[in-house]
Amino acid sequence: MIETDGPPESDRREGLPHPRETVDLVGHTEAEQALLSAFRSARMHHAWLISGEEGIGKATLAYRLARFILANPDPSAPAVVNATDLSVDPDHPAARRVARLAHSDLFVLRRVWNAERKAFYGDIRVDDVRRAVSFFSTTAGEGGWRVAIVDTADDMNGASANALLKALEEPPARAIFLLLTTSPRMLPAPVRSRCRSLRLEPLSSVETLRVLQGLPDAEEHEPEALQAAAELAEGSVARALSLLANDGAGLRASVAALLDHLPEIDVRAAHALAEDLAKRGGEERFALFVSLVGDWLHARAVDGAAVREPRLARFAELWEKTARSARDIDVFNLDRRPFVLATLTELAGLARR
Repeated sequence: MIETDGPPESDRREGLPHPRETVDLVGHTEAEQALLSAFRSARMHHAWLISGEEGIGKATLAYRLARFILANPDPSAPAVVNATDLSVDPDHPAARRVARLAHSDLFVLRRVWNAERKAFYGDIRVDDVRRAVSFFSTTAGEGGWRVAIVDTADDMNGASANALLKALEEPPARAIFLLLTTSPRMLPAPVRSRCRSLRLEPLSSVETLRVLQGLPDAEEHEPEALQAAAELAEGSVARALSLLANDGAGLRASVAALLDHLPEIDVRAAHALAEDLAKRGGEERFALFVSLVGDWLHARAVDGAAVREPRLARFAELWEKTARSARDIDVFNLDRRPFVLATLTELAGLARR
């Protein structure tokens, strides 16, 4: 893992390699081949919306594509024509610079660190987007392509999304935007319409286990624990890691028991859960709770779409509200207890109607 001397990074999970440092891609073969074919055809779309659940490899794929393009700027070169995937030798100069976030033709747009508050900003600010637009207004430093990775587009507010839209509407030559999202339908329609969509499916339990076994601290966990986390994670490595680190299996069971009995609420269990998630150092468990609520809403939204459920929009609205509120709690270090209880109450109300 490469150590950085700069401020904390909102897209880095503590103790793990950053996606830009990850050489291997597990799964997503069809998506990788689609990107390779598009680049090799010399008709590469200027903007891609790479969607899928958190922790399944969206950023890893985006950086893999960025390395390949920056290392092989000519789509007709033999290295591109004969390529079977987007892999690049990690010792290639372009790969080394990407790993250190030191390549002049790569721009990463993400939530930045607020040194005064000692926390990340809650959104990708419009000023940050303007810096990205300015990056594309200059000539490529190495005469090839320029690549911007937005991780994640879900973090943009209305003003920053509009600022990015202007660049998407009038893209410069040999420029590629890679927008990562877990909730593509929540993005403004004009932004989505300017992008080519690439949906990544969750990893299989076998693929998830393979990723876990390749992590630096894999030996700290019993093989049975890794196997159980992979099977419970539903294709998300991020969720598997939370399960491993925070008695995730127990938390998952507690949350499932509460959600399965909605619209009735076990008040004592709800308050016990809220107290547990409010404890100091409980950030990862709280994030897992938010993820499990999102899974519950998503499952009901999918089921509702099949039968034209009239509450479908309400499912989406509540998930957006929940995600935003959870992010505010993280940014401003707010008490988690009211959020947990209020969320369960709203879910009960939604289940009752």
